[in-house]
Amino acid sequence: MERVTQLAAERPVVMFSRSTCGMCHAIKTLLVDFGVNPAVHEIDEMVRGKEIEQALARLGSPTLPAVFIGGQLVGGANEIMSLHLNRSLKPMLRRAGALWV
Repeated sequence: MERVTQLAAERPVVMFSRSTCGMCHAIKTLLVDFGVNPAVHEIDEMVRGKEIEQALARLGSPTLPAVFIGGQLVGGANEIMSLHLNRSLKPMLRRAGALWV
């Protein structure tokens, strides 16, 4: 769990993903299209990826992707898309320092 919180605090936007996950790819694309440069950790390519996935589940993110903004767990694809659709995502990204305009 400590490793997850440490990684989540390293950049304004941190995403835990699986390289073969379509929804993970969609959320990465959305963030990059906004101009965000997220730190993406592909847990299926990490040495201790299974442990990280279990820690994410204990933190409240049972599925991937798991997106942290400003060091706080925002959630997965559903939460990110909901924030985007209600126009809350960009302001949240600005407050975290992930967007400059």
